[in-house]
Amino acid sequence: MKSKNIIAQEFGAVNHTYLPSWLLSITQIRNFCAHHSRIWNRNLPGKPKLLSKPPNRWIENTPGENEFQKLYIHLCIMKYMLNSVQPENAFTEDLEFLLKKYPNVDPNALGMKENWINEALWSN
Repeated sequence: MKSKNIIAQEFGAVNHTYLPSWLLSITQIRNFCAHHSRIWNRNLPGKPKLLSKPPNRWIENTPGENEFQKLYIHLCIMKYMLNSVQPENAFTEDLEFLLKKYPNVDPNALGMKENWINEALWSN
């Protein structure tokens, strides 16, 4: 149990009860992508557990219960974990680029709020 907590803390997950749900979320999305399934306008299975007071930068506008099936909260978890292991990552820029490259993808369909980019999580 102690080893699991140490690993979870490295990713900002505080303890071992949160990290498995995050990894499952990422695995499911990876599997959709690997099998060429769409992820931008679909309800995703599972519900990742969220920290009530994350130790690292997070979002203020946490999605409601019905928005956990959308991609945005899962992207937030990926960014949160990535910020822990590679603080100077380009995830935000890459996501912005994709949204500009594919304007037919509605950010609302992803569960994104209007000013998502201004959240502390998304700044490097």
